[in-house]
Parts: sequence; structure tokens; C-alpha cells
Amino acid sequence: MRRSIAETPELSYFSGIEVVESTGSTNADLIARAADPQADRQVLIAETQDHARGRYDRAWSSPPRAQISMSILVRLHDIDPEVLGWLPLLTGVAVVDAVRATTGVNAKLKWPNDVLVDGGKLAGILAEIAAVGAAPAVVVGIGLNVSLTQDELPVPHATSLTLAGAPDVDRTALVQSMLREFARQVTRWQAANWDVTALAGEYRERCTTLGAQVRAELPGGEILAGTATDIDGSGRLLIDGRAVSAGDVTHLRPAR
Repeated sequence: MRRSIAETPELSYFSGIEVVESTGSTNADLIARAADPQADRQVLIAETQDHARGRYDRAWSSPPRAQISMSILVRLHDIDPEVLGWLPLLTGVAVVDAVRATTGVNAKLKWPNDVLVDGGKLAGILAEIAAVGAAPAVVVGIGLNVSLTQDELPVPHATSLTLAGAPDVDRTALVQSMLREFARQVTRWQAANWDVTALAGEYRERCTTLGAQVRAELPGGEILAGTATDIDGSGRLLIDGRAVSAGDVTHLRPAR
């Protein structure tokens, strides 16, 4: 990946964009940097990760240069803690729009943090609060499968841009597009005083979970099955009227 990505003028929203050959986890690295109260709008990209983490601390690793492993540290000034859950959803919108624009692949969202292509998982997103206060620091990690082969996929239900039929993908161009979309979405959200109305509308348009019959495995082992009807003001999924803030969601039948 070209190091010149940090010199792109249209990415001036970010205070720093760093590309490293290898690290354990880009999220963990930026969480450590968040101890500095001045650290903000920083991006860290690794050509490969040795100890990457997904939700519920699930571990995975990436073959060199076959994925995009990127984390973003942002401080959200004067945000209502009730809407912090929208940041990973916003990131999903940014990733979907970037993938569509850069590769032509018709990516979609699965609540809460997966990007799908034809039902296969193309990307995952993990947001972690690194510091609280009037300007919470949040690190958002993105892991996107670019050129993985079938044998290299981390799980059977995953896919990659190559497997989805995308032409040769310039990872630098794709990173630039994701960062542009992320910056645009966050800037607009902040200008709206963190009102989620416009963001929620964009998320609903891209989310294949809504209207589908789903099965949710909730923390603690409870199973909830029903129709996913909407996303509430806190970013929670409504299943037959019940709000779900976390859990593994399986689509039992696609939305019509």
C-alpha cells in the first residue's frame, strides 16, 4: 500500500495516517495512543495483523496485503452517550459506499457491524471506547477482505472482493474512499449536533437485516427469533418490538 496516502489533500480531516508493515492489532495500538488527550483523528493501517480482535474478543489474523486492516481514533465532542452506538453503524455506511464506488460490488449492511456481498461477510467493524468524558475517544476498526482466496477465508461464510468478482482492486484507492466517506459522514453528523435522523435513513437504505426473519443469540445465552423491523434512536435492532443492543444475528430468511 502506498505510503503517499497520508499526503492526499482531500483527507485533511485526519491529523495523521500511518501505514505499518505489521502489528498485533491496530485497534489496540490506537487505544493505547488515546491516553494522550491530544490524540484525535488518527488512522493506523497494517499490511498484516498478528492478533486482531473482533467482537467478543474473537481472534483472527490476516495474510499480508490480502485485506485492509485499519483503525480510526476520533474524539466526539459534546456527544450524547445514548447515540455513541451509531458510530460503528456510520462506519458501515461509509464502507459500503466506498466499496460500491471503488469496485462496483453491491455491498450491503448486516446489523450491527458486518458488510455483506451476496450473503457472504466481506468486512467487519469493531468500535471500542478508549476514553470517556465530554469528548469520548472511540477507536473504530475495519477489516475488509480484498484478495483472499477461498482457502484463506477466516470463516466459511466469509467472502472477498476477488471472490465477489471485483476487478483488480487498488487497496490504496479503496482506503482513501473509505476515509473520505467516514470523514464526510462524521462531519455531517457533528454539524447536525449528533442528531441521527439523516444517518439512520442512510443506514436503513443499505441494511439487509431490516424486514428479514432473524435469530439473535444474546449475551447470556438467550435466543430471540422474529422479524427485524427497525433501528431505534440508539442504534439498537428492533426484533418484533424488542430492542437488541448486542448479539450474533443470523438471517433466517432474507427481506423481501
